[in-house]
Amino acid sequence: MREVGSFEAKTHLTQLIDEVLRGNRVVITRRGKKVAMLVPVDSETGAKAAAERLRGLREGVVWGADDGVTIRDAIEDGRR
Repeated sequence: MREVGSFEAKTHLTQLIDEVLRGNRVVITRRGKKVAMLVPVDSETGAKAAAERLRGLREGVVWGADDGVTIRDAIEDGRR
């Protein structure tokens, strides 16, 4: 996995995309800290697959009268 600074990534984006198309991953850093990663898009990392995984997580979440907690209660609790 290759690491490049944000300036280099900006100026050499086309070459980095070519590298990703060959199956490699590229980590982009800013001031030495990892901030982003360029990866090949496949069925496991695509936006549609991510949305499906989030929908699956949502199925187990229940808000309702059973426990007396409303969404508003949870929001207010999170602000404290």
